[in-house]
Amino acid sequence: MGLSPGSPTTKCAAIVGRTMERYHPHGDMSIYDTLVRLAQDWVLRNKLVHGQGNFGSIAGLPAAAPRYTEARLTPLAADMLADLDRETVDFIPNYDGKYREPLVLPCRVPNLLVNGSDGIAVGMATEIPPHNLREICSGLISLIDNPELSLPAILQHIPGPDFPTGGIIRGRQGIIDGYRTGRGRITLRARCEIIEGKKAQIIIKEVPYQQTRNRLAEQIGELVKDERIKGIEEVRDESAPRMGEPVRIVVYLKKDIDPHLVLNQLYEFSSLQKTVSIILLALVDGRPRVLTIKEMMQEFLKHRVTVIRRRTEYLLREAKRRG
Repeated sequence: MGLSPGSPTTKCAAIVGRTMERYHPHGDMSIYDTLVRLAQDWVLRNKLVHGQGNFGSIAGLPAAAPRYTEARLTPLAADMLADLDRETVDFIPNYDGKYREPLVLPCRVPNLLVNGSDGIAVGMATEIPPHNLREICSGLISLIDNPELSLPAILQHIPGPDFPTGGIIRGRQGIIDGYRTGRGRITLRARCEIIEGKKAQIIIKEVPYQQTRNRLAEQIGELVKDERIKGIEEVRDESAPRMGEPVRIVVYLKKDIDPHLVLNQLYEFSSLQKTVSIILLALVDGRPRVLTIKEMMQEFLKHRVTVIRRRTEYLLREAKRRG
């Protein structure tokens, strides 16, 4: 459709229709929900779609209908498609044989590690957390320079997952286990600030990954109502996204209540603290495999070598044909 980063945006309804016609005949809402997710910067570490209009919010509000929103690719998504027209990857017929679609993308960007992935299939699940693009690229460059790179050396470049909503990872062992064996568990906490005083306040500034402001505020309100946590006077959502504060939930405490005690209770009973699994399961040559972090990086580099070789062979053939 020509929706490159420099082109004007197009109605999402048109994108959904074209996708359903050519590649995915399984209903428009599943396609639109995916498109919306690719445009949400609190869901993806690096957005792949630039959205125009209401694409929802971290508060938990839904996106507008596809006839009201518009979209195009981001520069990062364009890099994932770079050289697609130079015979760099294999194409197969689509579901009805009228068109052709790529088996994989040339993918200059290590998107599986950068934006992560989660899903479940028959007896298998994958939970790849998002990472910082700069850190992943730094690790890949070091692995190219030294193929025998050890896990401690990799951790110097990639200290751990980097969630788009922020938060604090408690402890290092879960990260090390996940990177060494492909399976691990990490504890993720919201970033909170305590303001001491006669009536103390707890200010929640960053929420755990895949949590929304509204759900969190409602959950704390229910805990107060059920008297599972005592000492909270009021919970107020004071978030101001336009002022650079997408999350600011203030928990006002009653007189002479210990804020540290209340905060620990919130970590225990609410979604201010959650356990995140690391399962580095990915398809390698069409087969699912649980990989270490180093094996995932090696597979990406192997793919890029194949793409660059095929691109060079294509350019050489074209130059010979013209010459």
